[in-house]
Amino acid sequence: MKDTNTISLCMIVKNEEESIDRCLNSVIDVVDEIIIVDTGSTDKTIELCKNYNANIYPYTWDNHFGNARNYGLSQATGDWILWLDADEELDSSKKFNLKEFITEKKDIFFLLPVLNYYGDNLPVNTNHFFSYYQPRLFQNNKGIQFVNRIHETPQYPDEISIDEYKKIPLPIHHYGYMKDVVTEKNKLQRNIELLYMEYKKEEHSPWIEYHLANEFYSKKNYTVAYEFVKQSILQFLLQGLKPPALLYRLKYAMLMETNDFEGAWPNIEKALLLYPDYVDLHFYKGIILYEQKNYPEALEAFEKCLELGDDHPQYLVLKGVGSFQATHYIELCRARIDETNHNSPKQ
Repeated sequence: MKDTNTISLCMIVKNEEESIDRCLNSVIDVVDEIIIVDTGSTDKTIELCKNYNANIYPYTWDNHFGNARNYGLSQATGDWILWLDADEELDSSKKFNLKEFITEKKDIFFLLPVLNYYGDNLPVNTNHFFSYYQPRLFQNNKGIQFVNRIHETPQYPDEISIDEYKKIPLPIHHYGYMKDVVTEKNKLQRNIELLYMEYKKEEHSPWIEYHLANEFYSKKNYTVAYEFVKQSILQFLLQGLKPPALLYRLKYAMLMETNDFEGAWPNIEKALLLYPDYVDLHFYKGIILYEQKNYPEALEAFEKCLELGDDHPQYLVLKGVGSFQATHYIELCRARIDETNHNSPKQ
């Protein structure tokens, strides 16, 4: 009987010899086909991919990640598409559940949690990551195509109705934001150049300003980053759209990074009216109040974080803000409150 749930892994690569083994080894027992779109590797990447019986397709780079992804899709023969980057790997402790999961479901798209690690270098601190669910697995031959020159994402045709993406609790570990990886590949400058190509287009998406803000934030150019995040929020509003929660998270992260707590308070309350269940915003509120020495209200904010917890598939969430990081600040707040009460003059 034919397996109707075959999976094609689709990837874009260029000079990935440091990470490609780790990535492909994590999926070799999960996928039925490996499609590698190579945009000009000059190291051992291709040789290493051949060790996994990958189908390798040279591609002339045209400064458009969406186009390169779509070329890979055109070569895939599997019933399902799993897409990864070379600086990612599937969680080895859970990967064997994938086929069984899609056999039981009849959906077109699935979201997987991507754990974006940060820090100076490898190996990673396993508590230092942001988690965010992304559409990484979808049915082939449904007209789904990638859009965007950079920060590309799969988009399904209008005739396909998807009320809610289903989630698979299979983490993807992403190491591309580690400082040594970003520096080695000069990712920030490359990304900024591609984003500016889109920014110059009159009818571009407000997401472009967000991504530019994020890149300049990573470069610690907070002045430029803050202007772009404000532009993005404004453009969403002008289009009659609710600005995504990511924008407010980035905005207040920048204000705290520059110690502009006066600029952050009480405006963060407006963001919380829009996203009252976003644990990261409550955590930022707590830090702002703590830095302003308003320990009782800071304590309430951090206790709210514990109430909300860490599991929020709809948001980008920093590991621990709904658990151990909030607990740490709760202890600090209580210590400051006790200290204040102890030093208060007796009646």
